[in-house]
Amino acid sequence: MKNAKLQHVNMTASRTELHELLSLTGTEVSINNLPAGVSIPFVHAHKNNEELYIVLSGKGSFFVDGEEFLISEGDCLRVDPKGERCLKAADDSALRYLCIQSRAGSLQGYTMSDGIISEEFKKPSWLK
Repeated sequence: MKNAKLQHVNMTASRTELHELLSLTGTEVSINNLPAGVSIPFVHAHKNNEELYIVLSGKGSFFVDGEEFLISEGDCLRVDPKGERCLKAADDSALRYLCIQSRAGSLQGYTMSDGIISEEFKKPSWLK
């Protein structure tokens, strides 16, 4: 696979960063698991990168710029680089989430505006 890189990760590890594992060049992605009642131990912001949090399971609380609110499975939250943020798993629920970090304002195209469909590409066995 010259144009792809595959890694298997432990989905129950407390935190797995994919940047180095997959040689990512446009994003940092982390898979995170906070046990019930556990908080990230600091508030942070970024110089250039926005963050997208996607809650995969569980529930908790999110803090941005002095405001606290509840989050749960299915919630997706974008935080501006300057947003001062922190999160905590609920006392009765672990929290599993993805955090995707990319340079704010850098997206040039997406989905169909960046995708290329060609009849000349090789096809997998399930596409005839």
